[in-house]
Amino acid sequence: MAENKMGVMPVPKLLFQMSLPAICSMLLQALYNVVDSIFVSRLGEDALAAVTLVNPMQMLLISVGVGTGVGLNSLISRRLGEKRFGEADSAATHGILIIFFNSLVFFLIGFFTSRPFYRWYSDDPGLVDMAVSYSQIVLCISVFLFAQTTFEKILQGTGNMIMPMISNMAGCIVNIILDPILIFGMFGMPRLGVSGAAVATVIGQAVGALTVTLYVFFKKLDVKISFKGFRFSWTTIKDIYVVALPGMIMQAIPSFVSIFLNQILISFSVTAVSVWGVYFRLQSFAFMPVFGVTQGAMPIMGYNYGARNRLRLMKALKLTVTACGTIMLAALIIFQLFPEQLLAVFDASESMIQMGVMAMRLLSICFVPAAVGITLSTLFQALGHGIYSMLMTLIRQFFGILPVAFLLSRVIGVTGVWASYPIAEVLGLATATFFFIRVYRKEIKGMPDGNL
Repeated sequence: MAENKMGVMPVPKLLFQMSLPAICSMLLQALYNVVDSIFVSRLGEDALAAVTLVNPMQMLLISVGVGTGVGLNSLISRRLGEKRFGEADSAATHGILIIFFNSLVFFLIGFFTSRPFYRWYSDDPGLVDMAVSYSQIVLCISVFLFAQTTFEKILQGTGNMIMPMISNMAGCIVNIILDPILIFGMFGMPRLGVSGAAVATVIGQAVGALTVTLYVFFKKLDVKISFKGFRFSWTTIKDIYVVALPGMIMQAIPSFVSIFLNQILISFSVTAVSVWGVYFRLQSFAFMPVFGVTQGAMPIMGYNYGARNRLRLMKALKLTVTACGTIMLAALIIFQLFPEQLLAVFDASESMIQMGVMAMRLLSICFVPAAVGITLSTLFQALGHGIYSMLMTLIRQFFGILPVAFLLSRVIGVTGVWASYPIAEVLGLATATFFFIRVYRKEIKGMPDGNL
């Protein structure tokens, strides 16, 4: 096979080429999240709070899909760098089986646990009914999300970033178009309210999944997915989940933290939950481009680690830190200067704006240290050390955000919840730095320099 571009193309050009499609895709995803919430906010503050309460379950769903995909991405890119092409093919084929298993698990979760879960938050029947209807739709029909994320990560592991972008964009555009139609009952469609937003989400995921699935099965790729002569391998599953499981846990932890944060916030008011929901969606405009850069960087790092090329690996790391830091600094400035204008987009009440301005300014302090932490976490995953990424998140979330938010909320009120994030991010960055020094000394420092 011809040499993969991840081993020969100049690193700055390669990172730009690999990251730009992912950044565009992530920004559109962020736009969808915000537009979705803007439409829902027109139904009232309770509707926005209901969708916010569903966030932890959606985050858990996405964490399993993306975490599994990251495990596949890391394994495929490393095997391609090592020229072990048959093992790369086997990993991609095993991904198909994982899609259906994950879908079944979340169907059962959505069907049986949604109502008891939201009753734990509130005894308001209207709020609970809206949360349950939204949650059951997105959880029980999750097969499209899993198919889309799995195939996108397989392609990214081979260096193909364009098709995942097209798939994501197709799904998001359909979602954005359908949101007002299904929520408000336009063009003869029934008015579905909050449920309409969930139906639009699932249809968008189906379009994205169909787009990328057709490409994977009908185009010639660096990996081949085929069940002809296929033999199930527990070794391959283990190799996938060595990175995937810590990645899933790492991404699921914020979901569990959000469950308890929502419980703390709702004890103050529904407005506090709504403020958190608005921030969560707005901050995606900062974090999604960063995730786009790291999506482009991960296969580059994994490939050159597998190819034992230290110079290209470290060059990719330095450029990624610089790019992510710049994005987050720009976002920090916007959140500090224009919090009231950002909140006004969501038809915020006077009390919501009063609480939200302080929240936006405090929460956004975490942006710049988060950029470095996310980049180092990506490096650990690319090198097959997903456990370090998981430990970083555990320390940051469970020893940082939750206890600090709980204690400070008792001392200074709801402001203490917002202040917990920058405090926890500094703790996470210190942990990431410790792990990086360890990995660099043991595995990277002694690698051959290679060629840039």
